[in-house]
Amino acid sequence: MTPATPPAEAPPTVWPPRHAVTAWLFFDWSAQPFFTLITTFVFAPFFASALAKDAADGQALWGYATGFAGLCIALLSPLLGGIADRTGPRKPWIAAFGALLVIGSAMLWFAVPGSAAAVPIALAGFVIATIGAEFATTFNNAMMTRLVPPERLGWLSGTGWAIGYLGGLLSLAITLGLLAADPQTGKTLIGIAPIFGLDAAAREGDRFSGPLTALWFIVFVTPMFLLTPDSGRTGLSLAEAARGGVGRLKDTLAELPKLPSLGRFLLANMIYQDALVALFAFGGIYAAGVFGWQTIELGIFGILLTVTGTLGAWAGGKLDDRIGGKPVVLGAIACLLFACIGILSLGTDRILFVIPASPPVPGDGLFASLPERVYLGLGLLIGLVAGPMQAASRSLMARLAPEGRIGEFFGLFALSGKVTSFMGPTLVALATTIFASQRAGLAVLIVFFLAGAALLAGVKVARKS
Repeated sequence: MTPATPPAEAPPTVWPPRHAVTAWLFFDWSAQPFFTLITTFVFAPFFASALAKDAADGQALWGYATGFAGLCIALLSPLLGGIADRTGPRKPWIAAFGALLVIGSAMLWFAVPGSAAAVPIALAGFVIATIGAEFATTFNNAMMTRLVPPERLGWLSGTGWAIGYLGGLLSLAITLGLLAADPQTGKTLIGIAPIFGLDAAAREGDRFSGPLTALWFIVFVTPMFLLTPDSGRTGLSLAEAARGGVGRLKDTLAELPKLPSLGRFLLANMIYQDALVALFAFGGIYAAGVFGWQTIELGIFGILLTVTGTLGAWAGGKLDDRIGGKPVVLGAIACLLFACIGILSLGTDRILFVIPASPPVPGDGLFASLPERVYLGLGLLIGLVAGPMQAASRSLMARLAPEGRIGEFFGLFALSGKVTSFMGPTLVALATTIFASQRAGLAVLIVFFLAGAALLAGVKVARKS
């Protein structure tokens, strides 16, 4: 036994009450606006269109920043997860990294177009917030097995994702309806001037997505801290836990060859999650560059995608408990491959690579051209299957992880989701830079999805009861 390794924590004899589980579910609601507003539909396209010198440069810079954040997360996740297992409570870790999410998101307000510091501030705030959001999520995930019995993990994970999507949907509706305006008309989606006197010309509504994300997290994560029970303290100091965590991490990595299905799943998750993160990170930027979509078009796209994501995550959780997480993930990957190929086949004046189509014409209205409508449909498919894939992966990890070491293995789960996350966005960025084409960058993701599916197909899952 590794020094400073406490005995495995026994499963609860009495499961927490419904209000405690509901409070935990609202972590996803509290954190989702970061992914909806900042990484996908509002701030990332704003960065590419208003801060970077052009869309391709914006996609490349965003990719390098995403990759750097992923590398930091990959290096630290399993170690910190092991330390949390040894000290016991997860809430202090969620609070610490939640603070980084708040600080990094709030920084984005200061990325003023035309300022020499705008790009560095935007990228630094994004990296800090990404690290905070991902680590806070890792420790929140590690609480799952002490909230519901194993046979309800699919429901718990899927419901959490669905509630998270609803939170993202509401925050996006608030941003588009009240805050972010078209810079040409100065009006929001519902035809009013931005509230709080936000200046549309200075893109203050887009930048306000950062402070809104920070405030949203503080308000809605609070019930989890107040109502959801945490693991008890083990009596180990942080220093003792850190020393033991380093040794246990080495032992765990050496142990993975003896756990072939778990190791294969972690490797598959590493690859297909990286592709999904990159697909969401660049989806809005891609539409902004290829079709010239602005905040309003991207926001409506995001609302529709989030609606399908909510329905998909809720239905996927039920399907997970019925047929298992592995078939759910494989089916989702197949749909995502179809969507990626479809997106790459589109241009402003064609679909399916060679079929001519009329390009967008100013004044024709939202999503007026056929290529735009096809892109919209493919985006809705991505939203429909992304939630089930992520939720099923989370519950699958909870089922595969050894008893008493859930934080450690969720740390490895976060590692597997992030260890190549600096590679995927970086390869997208490099391909975009080399070929000066956003389409070339996204082609990288097809290879990632195929490799992830091939690895996952060989995973054997014994359902716990």
